[in-house]
Amino acid sequence: MDDQYLPPDQMRAADSDRDACAERLAVALREGRLDLDEYQERLNTAIRAKTMGELWPLTRDLPEPPAVPEPAEPAVRNGRSTEWHDRLEPWRGLAAISVILIGIWGVTSVIAAEPLLFWPMIPIGFMFLFTLAGAIAGTAGDRHRDGC
Repeated sequence: MDDQYLPPDQMRAADSDRDACAERLAVALREGRLDLDEYQERLNTAIRAKTMGELWPLTRDLPEPPAVPEPAEPAVRNGRSTEWHDRLEPWRGLAAISVILIGIWGVTSVIAAEPLLFWPMIPIGFMFLFTLAGAIAGTAGDRHRDGC
């Protein structure tokens, strides 16, 4: 046997290894897989563990936690990020409705043979304020990603 080879269970445990073990135990407690006394006992053993071989038995009978997906890079569509697409979408709706309302105002002014009071300013103004407030506050997905 090679003198430099050390079995994995005899390798020294790092603080991060003990922390990972403690986190798995905490998840098991939250899921109801461990009762409070067993959790405390295993946690104390994990904190005092010197080698990986002392940590492995503490979580051996617990299922692996589900993999946490890595945050994806912003998707790119036609050379532009979809983040900008998502930010501009409400403004496109405002622009489309504005064109329709101004068109209706223009047609009714032509039919009346004189320029009528520019009534589209009222609904367009309200829509602008709501769209601006939504853009400043962000979407529910933005607040969820930011941890709010």
